[in-house]
Amino acid sequence: QAQLVESGGGLVQPGGSLRLSCAASGFTLDDFTVAWFRQAPGKEREGVSCITSYDGSTYYEDSVKGRFTISRDNVKNTIFLEMDSLKPDDTAVYYCAAVWRAVEKCGDWYTDWDVEYDHWGQGTQVTVSS
Repeated sequence: QAQLVESGGGLVQPGGSLRLSCAASGFTLDDFTVAWFRQAPGKEREGVSCITSYDGSTYYEDSVKGRFTISRDNVKNTIFLEMDSLKPDDTAVYYCAAVWRAVEKCGDWYTDWDVEYDHWGQGTQVTVSS
């Protein structure tokens, strides 16, 4: 069964760090563009970052640029999201999603309403609080 499983969430103090993982099973992430989304209580889901399959190009929303780093390890079949300098506004459930698309860039389309992601993870809670 093809699935994505997120892990690494938790409770952290402001200024702290967490590393989220998105592990694929039942399929290979090599040909997939992968994105991280988040949804805070009472808010709509929003894009955070994406990474392409073509050459590993990355994109970050302004709210996380300079603090978050997305990366992929094709040997481990896993995508990572390193989150540093965390703020209370980063509190949300974080989801990874994969779409079979080999392109050079992802920032200009990955949050489009009509993108049909092939796989979604179950989400992992990140809480930033003192």
